[in-house]
Amino acid sequence: MRTALTPSAESLRAAGIAFESLDSLYEKSRNFDTLAKNIAREVVRRAEGKNLCYCVDGGVCEDAAAQILLKRKDVTAIEGVSKGAAAAARAGLSGGYTSVSAYTVSERRLALPLVVYDLDSRELAGDVKLALSELFGDEAPACFIAGGACRCIPLYEADRQEGYGYSAALVLYDVPLLEKKRFGADDLVEILKRLRAPDGCPWDRAQTHESIRINAIEEAYELVDAIDARDPDKICEEAGDVMMQAVFHALIEEERGSFTVNDVTSGVCRKLISRHTHVFGNDKAAGADGALSVWDKNKMTEKHQATFSDAVNDVPACFPALLRAQKIVKRMAKGGWSFAVPENHKKKFAEEAAELEAAVASGDKQRIAAEFGDVFMVLAHVAYMLGIDCEQALLDTVKKVAARYTEWERLVLADGKDVHNLTDEEWAHYYRRAKENVSKN
Repeated sequence: MRTALTPSAESLRAAGIAFESLDSLYEKSRNFDTLAKNIAREVVRRAEGKNLCYCVDGGVCEDAAAQILLKRKDVTAIEGVSKGAAAAARAGLSGGYTSVSAYTVSERRLALPLVVYDLDSRELAGDVKLALSELFGDEAPACFIAGGACRCIPLYEADRQEGYGYSAALVLYDVPLLEKKRFGADDLVEILKRLRAPDGCPWDRAQTHESIRINAIEEAYELVDAIDARDPDKICEEAGDVMMQAVFHALIEEERGSFTVNDVTSGVCRKLISRHTHVFGNDKAAGADGALSVWDKNKMTEKHQATFSDAVNDVPACFPALLRAQKIVKRMAKGGWSFAVPENHKKKFAEEAAELEAAVASGDKQRIAAEFGDVFMVLAHVAYMLGIDCEQALLDTVKKVAARYTEWERLVLADGKDVHNLTDEEWAHYYRRAKENVSKN
């Protein structure tokens, strides 16, 4: 027998059937994977030249060592009632449910209703409680089963019971959507499907890709704003809004029969695996720069980009101008279009500044605008060479200037003056004070 510490062993003793247990292997094994291998190895050794029956509590499918043994051609399984099925019946579950050992809760994808068996210690029950509370909430309705007794409890009491052992189990019941305290990605999809249903929300049903297109941009900016504010609560909220927009667009196409939400998640998972060949494949990467090089190489291969021009022209046209400029500069630089030495950017900037000055002198607005754009592009090159995010640099400066202006206006108005009627000396005086005050803050 795998262990002599279960009711099954007691039944064999009561029937006068002799057996040997493998309990001694528990202390010799580093973890449960090693234990399974050690048990399988010991069973094979003892079975040499004779018939042998390896007995486990519950079903054969629930025992890792039995699964190893079943790979042999000379092994036959005689299935019993699984621990999960026994606990489910005791708790009154009917229909489908998820069944998992307490030792593998953190390794499995779980859904309600759920049966967790092998709850053999209070410490293990505590670990299970924490893992399940994260998924389903600490007040999720549950049932603790031990010694033939069945007690209904909230999940947070799972490690406050008596009778933990090899036959103890925890059963979590399904919860109606509107009574849930915690939700998963599947719940988000279900809610949006209900909203888009014929008897759902008239506004949600009426939306198209085009009508909510701007929402994706707004929600992305709000997430970035929360990140800049370093506000975890806002980041959590805005990340959810971004997810909701992605699912909304996916469901519109699912309704049209183009693709499903699972196609979307499958695609992004395949992309992450195929582009991280230094993690999931045979490529090597030294540091973040090496990893990025592997990513870029794999990305060009996947997108069938034979030249760097293909990558340059793949930058979305809807990007904000400065962001698009920096993206294009970065891809051109990888394709050889960059200043030969850092000092050359000063010369190029001076050339473009002179051309802008000449255009201004000509009074030709179209020419001025073109030269102004050239100056911006050179600055994007400089930012890339210096490792600066020019979009963020400009945003930081905008915030700084706005703060200085706010303080400048406050100082002017505090002295009872009109911001439109200042001398040059007064203007400069208030500016110096505003700059100093903002710097102090």
